[in-house]
Amino acid sequence: MNALQQKVEQVIAVLVTAARDFPPVVFANSLGAEDMVLTDLIAKHRLDIGMFSLDTGRLPQQTYDLMQKVREHYAVPLQVYFPDSVLVEEYVAQHGINGFYDSVENRKGCCYARKVEPLRRALAGNGAWITGMRREQAVTRGTLEVSSFDTDNGLQKLNPLLDWSNKDVWAYIRQYDVPYNKLHDQFYPSLGCAPCTRSVTPGEDIRAGRWWWENPENKECGLHASHGSGGASEARVFGVSAQSNVGSAAHDVSRNQNHPRKECGLHASHSSGTSREAHVFGVSAQGNVGSVAHDVSRNQHPDNKECGLHVSSTSLEASRIRVREISVQVHDTQKAIA
Repeated sequence: MNALQQKVEQVIAVLVTAARDFPPVVFANSLGAEDMVLTDLIAKHRLDIGMFSLDTGRLPQQTYDLMQKVREHYAVPLQVYFPDSVLVEEYVAQHGINGFYDSVENRKGCCYARKVEPLRRALAGNGAWITGMRREQAVTRGTLEVSSFDTDNGLQKLNPLLDWSNKDVWAYIRQYDVPYNKLHDQFYPSLGCAPCTRSVTPGEDIRAGRWWWENPENKECGLHASHGSGGASEARVFGVSAQSNVGSAAHDVSRNQNHPRKECGLHASHSSGTSREAHVFGVSAQGNVGSVAHDVSRNQHPDNKECGLHVSSTSLEASRIRVREISVQVHDTQKAIA
């Protein structure tokens, strides 16, 4: 057994133990390289571990492409959680659409609305959650443990890849042909929201491209930082009281602030084959979210290129009827297969 395979066996043991000792268990899939390793292992070994991802509303297109790829490639459903629209609207009204550049506090407020709040909903009612964090990723992660109790969220937290190197991660991805985010091929070793992530140059720290205008010790979004460490303070974020670790001082994080080194550069989708009810402008529309989806992007006929905001009520009603027909057909097909 080679070194990589030995590490793989250790990760599987952690996952199996977690599913046995802390049910129900969920995996927070950020769709980064590490999390794709865990996705592959959980699916391959059919472990009783749920999987979810957070759509912050500001992810890069390549992340959405991978999200769809995961749905098509693996049998494990990927449940997607979205931010509370009221919190995001209030944040934007108070700080602006890109207000997170103005201060650490503002940036963490944005992370709270778009990540922390939906994460708490995703973790509610579970016994443990799994992440793809590794020690070498950042100075803020040096004291992590493989398994520990997450006091902020009230459940066990496991980091099975904690001692893996970046080389280990990519060796696994190449060996088992695991899907990955194509931004990694463009020198994005660490991925997050589009406006808060940039590519890095060879030799830079792998997380240098995340919140590159901030100091390294501030580079956590709140998903993994203990709110009790470093002097917890209650941040009034867009009128919502949120516990946010902002340390002992608020650093200026405007676009003019540089990294110490010169730089150039969490609603739910249900299981496959089911349907969901989408309330669009007060109209209840049955939308098929099964495993078969037609390409409706650039290949659409020009006559169809409307989103629904400006179509006539007659056209909308015809579309609703057609969607219901498709939903019935899918339902009948599923019954026949069962």
